[in-house]
Amino acid sequence: MKKTFFAGCLTLLASLACTMPAQAQFNLKRALGGATKAVQAITLTDEQMAAYVKEYIDWVDTHNPVCPDDDPYTIRLKRLTEGLSDANGIKLNFKVFRVVDVNAFACADGSVRVFSSLMDIMSDEELLGVIGHEVGHIALRHSKKAFRTALLASALKDGVSANGGTAAALSDSQLGDLGEALVQSTYSRKQECEADDYGYEFLKKGGKNPWAMALSFRRLKQMQEEAGAQKSSKLNQLFSTHPELETRIGRMEERATQEGFEKPAAKETGKAAEK
Repeated sequence: MKKTFFAGCLTLLASLACTMPAQAQFNLKRALGGATKAVQAITLTDEQMAAYVKEYIDWVDTHNPVCPDDDPYTIRLKRLTEGLSDANGIKLNFKVFRVVDVNAFACADGSVRVFSSLMDIMSDEELLGVIGHEVGHIALRHSKKAFRTALLASALKDGVSANGGTAAALSDSQLGDLGEALVQSTYSRKQECEADDYGYEFLKKGGKNPWAMALSFRRLKQMQEEAGAQKSSKLNQLFSTHPELETRIGRMEERATQEGFEKPAAKETGKAAEK
């Protein structure tokens, strides 16, 4: 379907811009400086991988505006994800970034980050479909493999060194390079199909209507069509990596229909859905 953001995430519109006053843009890479630190050997253990993922998500959370618990965006996301707490043994956690980019991503450690501007243009069901698909990549360990590949291709390119079995801290430069490598990474068609199927079952088991999967893909297709033929459009660039979207919509619609789930009525999107 798409380019991942890091450790496997749905990137509806990847942005490399710095934060701005008033309403921020997603901050992937801040001003860099200082000497590059050496990092751990190429043969990474699971514990070292977990440490690098945590370091990265902590860095991203620190350098982007996270909506507080009493914010309407956070309240809405908590309501939508109630009962969705675990994916194949990985504990999930959810936050909203108040940024202008239309985006969302999920990480190998179970961190799911949804951007406020995406919430503004999607209904509850459409958002659940996005989340279900990305949780599929987490649960099936696609995210972990993507993160490892990006780490080895970016942060470790400066040289490796043993560090007593402990993952060495990454510099700002390495964290920025890692983010760029993750933006450039992709999932295979098979992995996308597997994530669709897992997301469907994940939502169903969580008490949600799995029609959400098809509805989210329908919305993405609409966004693609609205982008038109503008070659400079980041959305068009993104959808060039979304093969057979109509086929995926058909698969999810057919499955939900055969299993007797009622298609949700069309609802208002955006802030109206918070009420």
